[in-house]
Amino acid sequence: MNFLRKLLGATLPSILLAGCVTTAPKVDVVEPTQARPSAEAYAPVANGSIFQAGGYRPLYETHRARMVGDIVTINISEAISATQQTTSSVEKKGSVTSSITAVPLLRLDQLAKLGAAGSSDNKFDGTGSTASTNNFTGTITTTVIEVLPNGHLIVSGEKQIGVAKNVDVLRFSGQIDPVSIQPGNTVLSSQVANVRIEQMGRGAHHDAQEIGWLAHFFLSISPF
Repeated sequence: MNFLRKLLGATLPSILLAGCVTTAPKVDVVEPTQARPSAEAYAPVANGSIFQAGGYRPLYETHRARMVGDIVTINISEAISATQQTTSSVEKKGSVTSSITAVPLLRLDQLAKLGAAGSSDNKFDGTGSTASTNNFTGTITTTVIEVLPNGHLIVSGEKQIGVAKNVDVLRFSGQIDPVSIQPGNTVLSSQVANVRIEQMGRGAHHDAQEIGWLAHFFLSISPF
């Protein structure tokens, strides 16, 4: 009895915690979703050179994102469609027939009703079909949070829109080649590497679509 009590005391808290864990999937969007360039004091170098390296932008430079803290607008247009169909058919038939016409020391009229016959039939038909279609469109403005040694930009951004008691959250991160940046600092999501997009909600509507913690508790311990 004491052993049973100890077992329940050790496992019951973990079961309760498992029942309270949310089932909503999460996407590992690169953090932080915003960054600010660090302010550096300008210290002129007296080396006699006309050009001095610095973090400023020249007057006649095309304003294209290239430094930490710059803004890049992502036009999200993701369409994924997959279809799979499988059909299998196997059929096998067999038959055996035999008769006895003559046996030594026995008359033919005694063997007229003797005979053997057998048949077999095996047939299998299988059909399978799978289809999946997902479309995701939208626009989000991200911030350059890191510049790689090859010049590629790591961008990440988050958008939150609250209406009444509901909040829609859109998060995005990925790696951009500066060559693919179009005028206006816009990039298509199809030209972004390692894309991670998350769209979720908070509030009354989101809570109504989630399973209750008590029902989730019983589902977590149910073997069926």
